[in-house]
Amino acid sequence: MEGKMKTAVMLGIGHMGFEERDIPKVGDNEVLVKLEYVGICGSDLHYYETGAIGDYVVEPPFVLGHEPGGTVVEVGKQVTHLKAGDRVALEPGKTCGHCEFCREGKYNLCPDVVFFATPPVDGVFQEYVAHEADLCYKLPENVSTLEGALIEPLAVGFHAAIQGNAHLGQKAVVMGAGCIGLVSMMALKARGVSEVYVVDIMEKRLQKAMELGAAGVINGAEEDVIERVKEITDNRGMDLVIEAAGTEITTRQAVRIAKKGSDIVLVGYSKSGEITLPMSLILDKELTLKSVFRYRHIYPMAIEAVASGKVNLKGIVTDVFPLDEVQKAMDYSVNNKADIVKAVIQIA
Repeated sequence: MEGKMKTAVMLGIGHMGFEERDIPKVGDNEVLVKLEYVGICGSDLHYYETGAIGDYVVEPPFVLGHEPGGTVVEVGKQVTHLKAGDRVALEPGKTCGHCEFCREGKYNLCPDVVFFATPPVDGVFQEYVAHEADLCYKLPENVSTLEGALIEPLAVGFHAAIQGNAHLGQKAVVMGAGCIGLVSMMALKARGVSEVYVVDIMEKRLQKAMELGAAGVINGAEEDVIERVKEITDNRGMDLVIEAAGTEITTRQAVRIAKKGSDIVLVGYSKSGEITLPMSLILDKELTLKSVFRYRHIYPMAIEAVASGKVNLKGIVTDVFPLDEVQKAMDYSVNNKADIVKAVIQIA
């Protein structure tokens, strides 16, 4: 397919603009996708605000966005499982397939992954993208491309639930009611966890958690989280804790509210990169701490959960902005974190 496309680019910290670029050419094992929705992730906002995440430094002009959904418009010569007109969710990381982690099936740990919007690899705040066909998952008729764009964060939530061995009969708590916290809550419920509680300090986010099926919420700014969990669990503690806020306060609380012998799954990244924990209590309780880096082998499961009605992905979307208003979308997302759960860029 020949032609030009509009691409939103980060021109500097806090500064978005546009470039006209060539529509990508399709490789033999790729498909060309006309993008329709791309979610705005916390990492996009962090790059936008600071220009870097750890060793990954933005060199403008840089394209943000790694949560895409759209429609196939062209297929490569070797592609047989997709055709033009298929609506797809795109898994944004292409791995090497040959390292020890890929061979073991833990491809999310591949050191040579090429991942959308992770410098120097451009993201997908643009009209078209050519992508590995095996990383494009066909959506059922009852799953929209908006939901397709949100399969990426949902995959993180399912990976967290799987890392924590979530199952029927448990009581669990999610620390943090942002997008990842809420999709983690829904993933826990989809895997059969009987009661899922959510902790946050932002009331609107807690209201959203209740709308989406939380058994109860705890406002950490108004209540004693530890005492409240004691009441809920008859002083035993939670069977599973998902830490999705990335703060030292909530991570230390996670240790204190976890039941003896239980799991804590660490999902949220701290701004400093370092957290001090009560190790003696972790040892006394014989807690297992696990962590999450993206996801692996999750997309089909996540899509099925949405298609079957077990997960309400549309429910987390609070704001939709057209591509032309990408500057407004980024600024609004940065300045209104208490009101936004999930903002999405509508490409077409």
